[in-house]
Amino acid sequence: MIYKVSLNGKIYEVEVEKGEACIQAEYDAAAPSAAPVAAAVQAPAAAPAAAPAATGSAAAINAPMPGNINAVKVTTGQAVKKGDVLIILEAMKMENEIVAPKDGKVGQIYVQKGATVETGAPLIEVL
Repeated sequence: MIYKVSLNGKIYEVEVEKGEACIQAEYDAAAPSAAPVAAAVQAPAAAPAAAPAATGSAAAINAPMPGNINAVKVTTGQAVKKGDVLIILEAMKMENEIVAPKDGKVGQIYVQKGATVETGAPLIEVL
């Protein structure tokens, strides 16, 4: 699986295979050590899902990568604003914040803490 990661204004392609990661871009020698690169690997913006939606304005959020659900930070019916953290998804020993793509209310929650998800699995719906 290949992810695009932005770090200090540069975009890197990161390929993940069998638990290993490698950067497929020219690394700027002046940049700090690999620790900030790891911090920059966050959940890519999730596309609207094919998950069941109550209305045409619902935004179902899919898992951007396989991982484990460490926390569900919201409840059904809760009001959220764009950028609010909805779910914490652990992937490759990193916590990724899954955020609300728009203002609205939490619709259906498809996962719970401790669940394992695959890429594209529906996580939550924002109405």
